[in-house]
Amino acid sequence: MSKRFTVTCFFGALALVVGSVLSASGQNDTRRTTIAITYPLDQTIEVPFHGTTRLPRLKGTAKIRRQGRRGTRVELNIENMPRAYELGSVYTTFVLWAISPDGHVDNLGEIKRSGSMIIDSKIDVTTPLQTFALIVTAEPHFLVHVPSRMVVLENLAPKIIRDAQVETSRIQYIGNTSDYFRDSSVPTIAASDYRDIPPALLGARQALNLARYAGAEHDAPNELRVAEADLQQAESALQMRQSDRDIDILARQAISSGAKAEDMAIARRAARERREELERRDLAVRSAEQSVASANEEISRLKAELDNERHARDLAERDALNASEKLRDARTEIARLRDELQTVRTDAEDAKVRLARLEGERQAEEARRANEKRAVDAHVAGENLKQALGRFGAVRDNSRGITIVLPESFWAGPRSSNLVAASGAKLDQIGALLANNPDYQISIESYTDNRGDENTLQQLTQDRARVLSERLAAAGVDVTRIQATGMAAANPVAPNTTVASRAKNRRTEITLSITGQ
Repeated sequence: MSKRFTVTCFFGALALVVGSVLSASGQNDTRRTTIAITYPLDQTIEVPFHGTTRLPRLKGTAKIRRQGRRGTRVELNIENMPRAYELGSVYTTFVLWAISPDGHVDNLGEIKRSGSMIIDSKIDVTTPLQTFALIVTAEPHFLVHVPSRMVVLENLAPKIIRDAQVETSRIQYIGNTSDYFRDSSVPTIAASDYRDIPPALLGARQALNLARYAGAEHDAPNELRVAEADLQQAESALQMRQSDRDIDILARQAISSGAKAEDMAIARRAARERREELERRDLAVRSAEQSVASANEEISRLKAELDNERHARDLAERDALNASEKLRDARTEIARLRDELQTVRTDAEDAKVRLARLEGERQAEEARRANEKRAVDAHVAGENLKQALGRFGAVRDNSRGITIVLPESFWAGPRSSNLVAASGAKLDQIGALLANNPDYQISIESYTDNRGDENTLQQLTQDRARVLSERLAAAGVDVTRIQATGMAAANPVAPNTTVASRAKNRRTEITLSITGQ
């Protein structure tokens, strides 16, 4: 008898407004039912995928297995994957996403096509989630943070689930709403470029277009210049007819630089707009203070006038016995003064309300300054963490956060996933440091050189990433913070032409990212 497990279905409003930026045709917004599955421990579940209304004949199958602290492994195979540009001129690749029941999305990785014919595509990744739905979208490049509205594939419920309990719930999910996908001023890409230029290089061009669209020329000019230089290197490599691998490496570096420029432009624009909002708020506060001062002066004047009128009333009352006409005039004056007194009281109450609002704004400003101080403290803590990690490997900053590169000497051999004895104590110390800094999410990416069978290299790096993940978890790191991925021979830091260069490519990178960034 198989173990009982729960399949949870959630209803998502997947707004699929997509298509070419110059074409009026495209996929309309539709409400879709997407299945989120809670995967049982140590059981392999086969999950079918079907195409959306955009690509109804597209289909695939995933083998998914939750492995305790090692996370959930996803092996996805897609049949007849088309070229991304066929869905619109802004798209160059496909990305696999995991969506949690609370609507959080996680970029699991790029789904690559090889060759010029329509072929099957595969991806093998690990996620810390236990309950999630899977969708595939077309994207401008592989480093996007949120999915586009061009959803082409989504998972169905498993075909055979014995003794399963099914519950449904509704959530709202919207993809990337950037006007870039609908702006007619965004330059299109010629059809000949799609045939003659590698997809990674097209993705690099789109990354720079997105950065410029986000305002990088004004808010992140230095980062944009770096990205443009990286793109120029990739373009030159194509013109010089260098190898596809070299062009792919340079193009992906340009994508990374372009994504960084876009992120910096967005962040700096938000900071500038926040400063402008604070300036407007300060101006409003000063204006309110001036209004309060004017109100106080008016109140003082009215009080003085009221005192004078009271004195006049007293005189009128004393003269009332001598002349009834003067008495009637005095009574009329008293009624008028009472109206004025009520007006003064109303003005005083309004002044109290304004003062209370100003006090609220002052408290909000104090809260903002406290948040800024906490941000500074977090930066200092990050610097201390980098200094501590520097004892175990090379440490660098990048767009994702802090990365420590563990050397090949941690392993028993170039093709071994067994740690040497001396590495255990170092990993325990690293684990203690990471356990004491719970604000960071941990991404373990293992790389090797390109010597050998691709599947063997993938399995080697996946096993190494898994061993490090288990060792860190044993040292006290919460397993839900860890994502371990085997990268095989991807993203080499040096050409695989010499022994020394291949040794550099055999490395493990641990990237620490602040939660919420």
